[in-house]
Amino acid sequence: MARTEYYDDPHAPAPNSMVVAASAVVTDDQGRILLQRRRDNGLWALPGGGMGLGESLPGAAVREVKEETGLDVEITGLVGTYTDPRHIIEYSDGEVRRQFNVCFTARVVGGAPALSDESTELRFVAPGELDALPVHHTQRLRLRHFLERRDVPYLG
Repeated sequence: MARTEYYDDPHAPAPNSMVVAASAVVTDDQGRILLQRRRDNGLWALPGGGMGLGESLPGAAVREVKEETGLDVEITGLVGTYTDPRHIIEYSDGEVRRQFNVCFTARVVGGAPALSDESTELRFVAPGELDALPVHHTQRLRLRHFLERRDVPYLG
């Protein structure tokens, strides 16, 4: 299924759903950040996805990282909340999503890197290499907030 992301675009379609989602900035012992190249739009992104009715947001982040990367993680902190109504995600099945995302920090505690059906590449990226990668504005914002080492989470 194809995915198109809009940000502050007057031509974006009107949302028809609201999804609560979790993502995680997973780092290795060298300070590199785990990213996946999404199959649906070709952009690099943090692992994450929608929360199920029977789980917590931190639990959703842990599950999504495992499903999308093969790695087991534990949550270590909070980057922030991302609720900007200017961010719209359109899917080829007709869903037009407004997404509420909570982004956590996490560290690897097990598992082995493995691609999922949602990604074409998976790798740990040094912070200095991020600017060279195609990354959506909303993902770049989360990465920037993480790299700023804020004393308090971003609330937006």
